[in-house]
Amino acid sequence: MRSAPTPTGEPSPRRRGDRRWRGLALVALGWIASAAHAGAPLPAADPAAAGLSPQGLARLHRFMEEATGPAGYTGGVTLLARGGRIVDWRGYGHRDLERTAPMPRDAIFRIYSMTKTVASAAVLMLVEEGRIGLDDPVSRHLPELGEPRVVSGGDADAPQLRRARGAITIRMLLTHTAGFAAGLAGDAAAVELLERAEPHAAADLAGFVARLARAPLAADPGTRFGYDGAATEVLARVVEVAAGQPFDEFLQARILAPLQMEDTGFQVPADQRHRIADITVMGAGGRLVRHDGPSSLDPGARLNAYPSAAGGLYSTAGDYARFCQMLLDGGELDGVRILARDSVEAMMRNQLTMLDPPVTQFSDAEGFGFGGYVAIDPARRTRPGAAGQFGWAGAASTSYVVDPHERLVAILMLQHLPRDGADDLPRLGDRFYSLVYQSLAR
Repeated sequence: MRSAPTPTGEPSPRRRGDRRWRGLALVALGWIASAAHAGAPLPAADPAAAGLSPQGLARLHRFMEEATGPAGYTGGVTLLARGGRIVDWRGYGHRDLERTAPMPRDAIFRIYSMTKTVASAAVLMLVEEGRIGLDDPVSRHLPELGEPRVVSGGDADAPQLRRARGAITIRMLLTHTAGFAAGLAGDAAAVELLERAEPHAAADLAGFVARLARAPLAADPGTRFGYDGAATEVLARVVEVAAGQPFDEFLQARILAPLQMEDTGFQVPADQRHRIADITVMGAGGRLVRHDGPSSLDPGARLNAYPSAAGGLYSTAGDYARFCQMLLDGGELDGVRILARDSVEAMMRNQLTMLDPPVTQFSDAEGFGFGGYVAIDPARRTRPGAAGQFGWAGAASTSYVVDPHERLVAILMLQHLPRDGADDLPRLGDRFYSLVYQSLAR
């Protein structure tokens, strides 16, 4: 991870205390100068020249300032890039629960399930090299998963099992259609048996797969979409076997280092941990408290004993913007090719066409590619964006959008674990992305 650059949460130190927008032209020019001084992850551009409305951006900024005010989230970072250039990159609120440290733009966040997209890219790299086939049975690489069983009745104490009607393939793992327990209707016995196997207690990915193999599936492979983390952890172990090196080393050597994602990894160096945002939950009485999990008690430490492809990465808005821009540019960034254009097109194309309807459990207007949702019916979505928009989110309120039609990358980084309840903080995603799209003037 690189040393912390100089910017604070505001676009420019000169304007840190000026929130009244004394001149939209001066703001844009000041932001561009600030980005250059900060060593921006991508080149900067005047928002208006890139087709964004200054008035629309002002509405977005006001929304985020209010959302990270005294009664809201502790803080957040947003980044917008269009046509390969950053047009807006800001920190809001504070990095700490006590609200004493302003949120820097280079703050480090636990991105949880946004890790899955990076892991999916790693798998596709090995597909391109012929070391893995998309339709390979996973047992070709991991024999312990060669005879899956499916829960057909009973309960966890006396389950009825049968042989699965087909093998688990790499494609199914990438698309969450392998049949693992996912908390869907009818999954209760399979979920309990999976929890008893305790795969997350494993010391490494090989141990994860060995424990997972003891638990039956909830459904036949290829018959439903059921979002889970187990599939992606299995893929990480496939990478280890096919590449002959630990998953975290492969990711570092083949994706993170070539893309100069120097603030992204499964742990944070001790001298950079002061940049990690506090992770919160809603406590009693409607007051935010720090989450009491390991990632809060020891921020910067590995989130799992093994390098979790399902949710183990720390990252920054700037680093993740470089990864997203690589996807938007068809697999290449700054002359470095990570993936073939065909692989990226497959990532961002709906792969659920075997299902009827071909959608996820979360939306009847979204399919799933490799590592993220794919918008297939924009008119039925609560979030704007053309068909083909690609993105995903992390459990602690981080999310991203890659929109090829608008040549847009948009990233929202918060650090709060939402809970169902009337007193929790409102989810910001739909409103944030609506304001992003409303700011597009052309």
